[in-house]
Amino acid sequence: MKARFFSVAVLIISVLAFSACSSSPGVKRVDSDTQIDLSGYWNDRDVKIVCEALIRDCLNSARVDQAIRAKAGRTGGKTPVVLVGRFRNESDEHIDTAIISNIMEVTIFNSGKLDFVAGGKTRDELRAERQDQQSNASEATAAALAKETGADFLLTGTVRTIIDKADNKTVRTYFVNAEMTNIENNQRIWMGQNSDIKKVITRSKAKL
Repeated sequence: MKARFFSVAVLIISVLAFSACSSSPGVKRVDSDTQIDLSGYWNDRDVKIVCEALIRDCLNSARVDQAIRAKAGRTGGKTPVVLVGRFRNESDEHIDTAIISNIMEVTIFNSGKLDFVAGGKTRDELRAERQDQQSNASEATAAALAKETGADFLLTGTVRTIIDKADNKTVRTYFVNAEMTNIENNQRIWMGQNSDIKKVITRSKAKL
């Protein structure tokens, strides 16, 4: 009787252990350029495609080139400075637009055509640190106030979606708009739109 009870207990423990192991997530490493669509929503591949296309269009724009040359001519050949502002998410899903801003910053900076100044939270932290140094750092090492480099251009944009749906099929099209504005006179020197990301999502029909 005891032997039978022991066998049953061992069987139960084995089943529980197997169930626990089988519920563990499966993980497989893939190349960073691998295109993966699980949900049909905005993903890392989409943001890279859109940002690189928009910045390429911006830097190849005749108006932007003219504005860069004009600014450099007035400042003794210095590279003009751009501030990447807010990209508003006006789509129907959660999109971390800070990633869009970061990729655009890197792409433009690596082009060598424009320099950057910090904005947003980074700028606030820098200003707070400079102010703190006025009281706590030595006079010789404290960063001076009112020495910031002013930006010449501001890059902003929006992300929107258009959704077409019928039965179990949905088409999602993403429209990413970007624009560069001359801060001094509010003149738009470039406007671009990208709608390369279009996805057809087919879901299983509900069983009655």
